[in-house]
Amino acid sequence: MTADLIQKYFTTLTEDQVAHFKALEGLYQDWNQKINVVSRKDIDELYLRHVLHSLGIAKIQTFNEGADILDVGTGGGFPGIPLAILFPNVNFTLVDAIGKKIKVVQEVIDGLQLDNVKAIHSRVEEIPGQFDFIVSRAVAAMPTFVHWTKGKVKKDSAHERKNGILYLKGGDLEEELKDYATVQIFDLKEYFEEYFFDTKKVVYLPQKFKERS
Repeated sequence: MTADLIQKYFTTLTEDQVAHFKALEGLYQDWNQKINVVSRKDIDELYLRHVLHSLGIAKIQTFNEGADILDVGTGGGFPGIPLAILFPNVNFTLVDAIGKKIKVVQEVIDGLQLDNVKAIHSRVEEIPGQFDFIVSRAVAAMPTFVHWTKGKVKKDSAHERKNGILYLKGGDLEEELKDYATVQIFDLKEYFEEYFFDTKKVVYLPQKFKERS
């Protein structure tokens, strides 16, 4: 699948955004040969399994100009880099504890000349500041993730939806999310028709979540 897949679902992209999305494949193929951060199968389906999947968050939440977004456990730069291309006026901080992954992320950022993205080699607990939303792709079970990111979400919301966590997950989430009364789950198959999204979801947990009693 090619970058045209992105334009299928995001029809108002600028020429710059289209060029950035098209450039991703070459950048990742090049860097993946040097530092393996994405499996070979996934490189062949980069736009489906990584880029469009990352942009599932954008089907649930649009970020306002000037918003601050933290991508925790970004790996090869997902979901942060596709979201940063889609929202060029939003500030993204991409964090991973594995140095070689952040090296690739930084090279992709530099290759695309994205000026709204910072890549940091660190554990999330050590990142200063607060953010409007925290995004991630299934790096841990939600209770663990909530613990890691405690105190990292701004209290005052500048978006219609309250600040919080937007988490890309798949499969059965009932047990993992059973303690959160205010969690919302969005099925990505409602937005994307490809088979890959049949079990994929975006989980939204507001910052001041309620636990089930």
